[in-house]
Amino acid sequence: MVKDKLHNTSDDDNTEENFSEDGDWGDWEEAGDNGDNDGDGGSESDFLCLFCDSHYVSSDSLFEHCRLCHEFDFHGVRKELKLDFYASFKLINYVRSQVAENKCWSWCQVKDVNFPPWDDEKYLKPFWQEDSLLYSFSDADVEEDEEEGLDREGLIEDLQKLGDLSIDVEAIGESSVDVTLIPNCSDLKQSCVDGKDEETRVCEGRLVGRNVRKVNENYFGSYSSFGIHKEMISDKVRTEAYRDALLKNPSLLSGSVVMDVGCGTGILSLFAAQAGASRVIAVEASEKMAKVATKIAKDNKVFNDKEHNGVLEVAHSMVEELDKSINIQPHSVDVLVSEWMGYCLLYESMLTSVLYARDRWLKPGGAILPDTATMFVAGFGKGATSLPFWEDVYGFDMSSIGKEVLEDTARIPIVDVIEDRHLVTGPVLLKAFDLATMKPDEVDFTATATLEPIESETEARLCHGVVLWFDTGFTDRFCKENPTVLSTSPYTPPTHWAQTILTFQEPISVAPANVLSGDDRRGAIGTEESPVSSIHLRVSVARASEHRSIDVSLEATGVSSNGQKRSWPVQIFNL
Repeated sequence: MVKDKLHNTSDDDNTEENFSEDGDWGDWEEAGDNGDNDGDGGSESDFLCLFCDSHYVSSDSLFEHCRLCHEFDFHGVRKELKLDFYASFKLINYVRSQVAENKCWSWCQVKDVNFPPWDDEKYLKPFWQEDSLLYSFSDADVEEDEEEGLDREGLIEDLQKLGDLSIDVEAIGESSVDVTLIPNCSDLKQSCVDGKDEETRVCEGRLVGRNVRKVNENYFGSYSSFGIHKEMISDKVRTEAYRDALLKNPSLLSGSVVMDVGCGTGILSLFAAQAGASRVIAVEASEKMAKVATKIAKDNKVFNDKEHNGVLEVAHSMVEELDKSINIQPHSVDVLVSEWMGYCLLYESMLTSVLYARDRWLKPGGAILPDTATMFVAGFGKGATSLPFWEDVYGFDMSSIGKEVLEDTARIPIVDVIEDRHLVTGPVLLKAFDLATMKPDEVDFTATATLEPIESETEARLCHGVVLWFDTGFTDRFCKENPTVLSTSPYTPPTHWAQTILTFQEPISVAPANVLSGDDRRGAIGTEESPVSSIHLRVSVARASEHRSIDVSLEATGVSSNGQKRSWPVQIFNL
């Protein structure tokens, strides 16, 4: 299962206010009085510049100042990067923190916005609690795109509690402000555990919960498009593997209770009903698709309710909350089926939901389909890149574009179909999962593999990166009559998953050891002057901080035929 993707000014006062409920000025020490303070605060209309000590009566005037004087277009960045409220909130805190560390810091020092350094949960905590800007920024074009139903007031309340901190300002200079975070009161210090009090932890939990719910709603909502389901059903490799597993193993399906996690149109549930299941529970979190699956089940006369005598029932629910939607007993399911796989196998992180369903609803010894998943890796050559295209465009050399494109792909994963003739190494097993026994935390893993050049090669070839793919198995452990395999390999017909391509920052020249033997090689290891005979990989795959995304780290070490080694810097990819 996978969807398409892949990527004004006023300077009335040089002081700020931290007025407590009892009227005390608390931790403030003023550095100077360049204006009058009548004690009424005016905190809602006092906005401190992100880069200097200028004050403004509105966030719009502040951002215009930042754009003109500091070359930081906040609204432009939000729009270009499609930043929602959370990401924008974190961006402001990130900028504040950088300026506090280095008064000369500027936005141009951010090297790559595709990998935003502010995308860290720590920036959900206000760097400065009295920062009016955090709760006042807005932009009509951006706000219209934010998800409807966002509990903005509740969110702001939590964010304010999360950073119950104040500023300790000993001096305000002509063009900068030094900001130091200190607890608001001594009681807070006493209640802290590892820097967080209980209320802070509760706030953080609520914030994470909101973010997860938001991502889930977007994720399940994206599957409301019929085009996505047409693409998946039209993938014959995918659909027929599941069809054969369900229809050609009668001893497994006949009379069984079957649960289909993430049923979509209900195609797998229909196969299960056709195979003779006594009850089929189709679980779908998308409201629209749950209604569609219900209508399809009724049209095919397999739906079950008070008015229909079929075997298939549709539950509009996440599987983790299924018992709130239907009457079901724990460990009452005979067969658990799901098409949960994403790009690079684990993108979308749906596997954890399937494992939850296994542990909660599947009978001891019950079947899970598929029951194995295996990831493979191989090295690819120039033919799998866009270089050949740009080298000859109607007789013109545009290779400079190809090289720039290749540099860009070294920062982001690419999903595309790779032909086996463009592989320069043999395939190697990277990771195997036993879905019947694995634990949920085993979804994150680190594995090693050694890539070796194809033995039939008679000369060195450049390895431009690695390609990842997966197989899922319906093995004879459960599919006694007809075990089958669903493969997304470059050696088999292509699927809608294609393969996942991770491009090296620098290509590595490889050649079989017999081609290199006896040669007196000069030059850096891995260059065309001194090819390696193998590439040692260390690959880590982990669920990213952004819910349903994954991070992939890639480390490569080239080894020459005489044992000399060269390592390249680790690369991080987010999918």
